[in-house]
Amino acid sequence: MAQKAAKQQAARNTSILKRSHLISLAINAFFILLRLLLFRASCTRATYLLYGVLSAPAFVIEFWFERIGRPVIASNGELKRPGEDLEAKGLTDYMWDVLYWTWGCTVVAAIFGNKAWYGWIIVPVYSVWLAWTTFGGMREGMAGMAGANSGGDAANGPTSHRQKKLEKRGGQKMQYR
Repeated sequence: MAQKAAKQQAARNTSILKRSHLISLAINAFFILLRLLLFRASCTRATYLLYGVLSAPAFVIEFWFERIGRPVIASNGELKRPGEDLEAKGLTDYMWDVLYWTWGCTVVAAIFGNKAWYGWIIVPVYSVWLAWTTFGGMREGMAGMAGANSGGDAANGPTSHRQKKLEKRGGQKMQYR
């Protein structure tokens, strides 16, 4: 059973891509049909312009997932490349969030009209918040790399309860390098 993990990854990616394409097709068809059939009077050029501009990120993300996640199979049926993990944390996870939010906004805009597209403003706000928390976490993590003497806490005195007890007893004095 050679390349078992690669074959599992390929099968998982194929099912994820198929599911996301079907959901996207259903949601976009729902928007277009509902706007054309039921809400024809409120359907203007601005409606389709907003739909096109604000659905474009979802289409781009789906295209990107297709490019990186689709398994490549050789002509003899052997798996060449399983594709990138579409369930990975980090940027991939963020792109799924944007995709889900765009789908939600599309459904709400199909039912309630153009004002529902204002909900899409949350995506840039979420991006800024995510970047800020990531940068803050990196900044705190890098502060520990400065060394013991630059922090000030270690050079000023004992910080742990054990160190305090040892020094109170007159035992071994802790030395810092």
